[in-house]
Amino acid sequence: MQPLFVGTHPAIDFLNTALAPNGELIETLGDGRAYLEWLVTAGLLDEVRSSKLRRRFGVEALDAAAAEARRIREWARAWLTRWRASPESDYGEEIAVLNKLLSRETSSREVVAGSEGLKIVELPHIESANALIALVAAQIAALITQEQPSLIKECSGSACTLWFLDRTKAHRRLFCSPSTCGNRAKVAAFRDRQRE
Repeated sequence: MQPLFVGTHPAIDFLNTALAPNGELIETLGDGRAYLEWLVTAGLLDEVRSSKLRRRFGVEALDAAAAEARRIREWARAWLTRWRASPESDYGEEIAVLNKLLSRETSSREVVAGSEGLKIVELPHIESANALIALVAAQIAALITQEQPSLIKECSGSACTLWFLDRTKAHRRLFCSPSTCGNRAKVAAFRDRQRE
């Protein structure tokens, strides 16, 4: 199965790389190749760099990076669950772990010409396969520093385990996708009304 991008934030989409519709676990980051493909699709790595890194690091190192990414994903899910419930708590230990992950990456800045003129961009340097997790760690850091915990929600679909960041104006979003889980809920409600 292909990863789903319904979370409206890369950190949430990262959590959604493991899902369990109807209780059956589906893992979308099964190996290093899948992990690189997810990073590209999420916009955290471009296709050219991904190809170069695949050749440079090799299958074994990338598979190990994917295994670590799966562990970090579950650690982040547990932390974000606690953070949503109690945002004022002290998360010094979690922040220390996150900072350690962020330190795996170095970066430089470069001026580039674009359609809107000149701009400065930050270019991450990935020196080892295990430094790839820093790309995800940066998104988790952005999530906890720039978003409200109450807007990180779990889908209300009866068999759905996906999360999303509610960026709607009224913050009343209930489903990961209105066309799937939202539609299923409407159909179920309609059937219940028909039975009555």
